[in-house]
Amino acid sequence: MKKEFKIGLAGIVALVTLFFGIKFLKGKSLFSVTNEYYVTFVDAKGLTKSSTVFVDGFEAGIVSNIQYDYARPGHIVVEVSLDPKMVLCEGTKVMLNSGLMGGCHMNIVPAPISDKRYMPGDTIPGMEEFSLMGEAENLVPKINDIANKLDTLITSLNTLVNNPSLPKILNNVEQVTQDLTVTTHHLNTIVGKDLPTLTNTYNKVGENVLALTDNLKSVDFHATMDSVNMTLSNVNGIMKQIANPEGTLGALMYDRGLYNSLHKTVGSIDSLMVDIKARPKRYVHFSVFGSKTK
Repeated sequence: MKKEFKIGLAGIVALVTLFFGIKFLKGKSLFSVTNEYYVTFVDAKGLTKSSTVFVDGFEAGIVSNIQYDYARPGHIVVEVSLDPKMVLCEGTKVMLNSGLMGGCHMNIVPAPISDKRYMPGDTIPGMEEFSLMGEAENLVPKINDIANKLDTLITSLNTLVNNPSLPKILNNVEQVTQDLTVTTHHLNTIVGKDLPTLTNTYNKVGENVLALTDNLKSVDFHATMDSVNMTLSNVNGIMKQIANPEGTLGALMYDRGLYNSLHKTVGSIDSLMVDIKARPKRYVHFSVFGSKTK
């Protein structure tokens, strides 16, 4: 065998070994075929090449490459190699899970089988999954805030306990409690004694109202109204007679001469009464020995 042939064969073997070695180092299977997909994330969370990819918890592929998308800052593109039997449809969720002890792996939750499928080479949007450590980090400020409030509360309680006025306040509270007890006793007495009396009184009033209502029901309102109407008719008749100048009452009301005569008579009587009061001897004579004939 010629020396040149040996050198060429060794070179070919070295190239093949290098090729498969690189694929092995990348985590790719040496002899099996895989489908490549791309997943975009905002935060890679420390994901590394050759990390295992799980589908519903089953090891179904590896992370073959991770690149930063310089054309879209804030986006990271992860190349994933999956078993060609794996079918990914639209709605598939791809998440990064962070462990409690560090590290990160990818988990894929496939959507139900449909006609809308991702083909090898397509880009799938990734999403962040609930992280216990992340939630714990978010809770730290809240815990600190609660601790500060508890510290303030404890300080306030200590100030209150050490306040010299606290015994007086407690005595006042005790006195108020005793007063409330006495008031409650009085209320119980009122409820037990006076309330039944008031209730009986109200019941009697109610009975009287019912009796009055029954009496009103027994009244013959039609006969009463007929009597009232008759009285009003009589009054109307009298008023008509007064308004009629031909009648007796009308003549008294509307005869001006009769009015003047009555007025003069009343005036004469008034003058006579005044004169009698002024000179009574002129009209009345008294004599002890009898009257003399003039």
